Amino acid sequence: MGMSTGFLKYERRTSEALEPLERIKNFNEFHIALSKEEQMEQGARCMDCGVPFCQSGKMIGGMVSGCPLNNLIPEWNDLVYYGNYKAALKRLLKKNNFPEFTSRVCPALCEKACTCSLNGDSVSVRENELAIIEGGYDNRLMQPRKIVNRSDKKIAVIGSGPAGLAAADQLNFRGHHVTVYEKNDRAGGLLMYGIPNMKLEKRVIKRRIDIMKAEGIQFRMNEGISSKKQVEKLLKDYDAVILACGAANPRDINVPGRDGKGIYFAVDFLTSTTKSLLDNFLEEKTYISAKDKNVIVIGGGDTGNDCVGTAIRHGAKSVMQLEMMPKPPESRLENNPWPQWPKVLKTDYGQEEAIAIFGKDPREYQTTVKEFICDKEGNVKQAILVKLELGKDNETGKMIMKEISKSEKIVSVDLVLVAAGFLGCDTDVTKAFGVEVDDRSNVWTNIQQESLYKTNRNKVFAAGDMRRGQSLVVWAIREGREVAREVDKYLMGYTNL
Repeated sequence: MGMSTGFLKYERRTSEALEPLERIKNFNEFHIALSKEEQMEQGARCMDCGVPFCQSGKMIGGMVSGCPLNNLIPEWNDLVYYGNYKAALKRLLKKNNFPEFTSRVCPALCEKACTCSLNGDSVSVRENELAIIEGGYDNRLMQPRKIVNRSDKKIAVIGSGPAGLAAADQLNFRGHHVTVYEKNDRAGGLLMYGIPNMKLEKRVIKRRIDIMKAEGIQFRMNEGISSKKQVEKLLKDYDAVILACGAANPRDINVPGRDGKGIYFAVDFLTSTTKSLLDNFLEEKTYISAKDKNVIVIGGGDTGNDCVGTAIRHGAKSVMQLEMMPKPPESRLENNPWPQWPKVLKTDYGQEEAIAIFGKDPREYQTTVKEFICDKEGNVKQAILVKLELGKDNETGKMIMKEISKSEKIVSVDLVLVAAGFLGCDTDVTKAFGVEVDDRSNVWTNIQQESLYKTNRNKVFAAGDMRRGQSLVVWAIREGREVAREVDKYLMGYTNL
């Protein structure tokens, strides 16, 4: 490394976020980037650690440690220190098709495995990544690539989320003809409609899609594939088909009153806001509104937090976020050592904003809904909450969260957002293609035959959340890259991807 003692000389610094009461006034990204000189100092903090766990992407203690894309992190950190952003961009793009996405929405598995974090603060890897890619755009280095040699192979990619886009990008660069089919009016999948604008501005996605179009990739919007007739035509017209439709089947909650009006899945709530924001700047009120409402978000993950932040920007009267599990510790426990993923308390942007407005953390731990109470018109008005504790299931013997007797309480609610995760992919698509699914409703692939991504249907492959279940954007990109390699080998008999 250029400065092997940089982690001793410089303290970790990251971009400053606007104050919560200021940033909730709009749906824009709200971080102020460091100067180039300050970012170079952060690059200098990458130490000559010998074994860079940051880029390992290995399972340790049942969790992934380090970057699943195996990004060449020490290399481009060092290039940032030297101010050589052009070379850093080349090393970054060698492993990651879309660093402008991951540097905004990835939970930074790399930083949690950074050797510096063993006895101090990790290197600011994610922001170094953001500085590199945005510097590439600012300096006009991100230009459409010229594909000199084209094959006669045609590939259809169903779904334009990160897995589908990564597969399309790789195969197009290889020289194949790629067409991406998307059921929505804009490309990006959950990047576009599942992640709020303040976390990932949609201009960032459009900017990249425009480059992919200029490189020769065809995008067909508003064309979902859900009938056998459509499938047969695709299999006739294309040499290979990649299913990358994501995990689109949200997990529901089965309690009395669930059919009441005012209860929505989180993805529908977030989608309606983003679509309205893009279509008419929210002026036509064509979205599910939380304005002046008591809101309950069921689910303590990233999507739940996004619902909290979005509801606050709508002008919610109150926001409560329910989490079934106990409150995590504020620092690592002895049974969760570095470089494992740290199972510690994280207070995200939405929760910070709720604290600033309402004076308390919106999360209620070890709590769930037992029943919804509706008025005469069927509108949800109250929820009966119950506390939970860890106990053993009498039938299976497994440890589960069980209700605590006589712990119920009634709260007022006008809008309920179910952010309890996903249970697999769209069954209409799998039935139309005739592909097998596993017991979790994910597409089954023939991993026993040295093929991680081939389905039981000839010419049909699957990748991303549709194959592995709900996961991170960085995993989707990895799967998109790997399925592209498999498809290329299937079509050509060899691959150099």
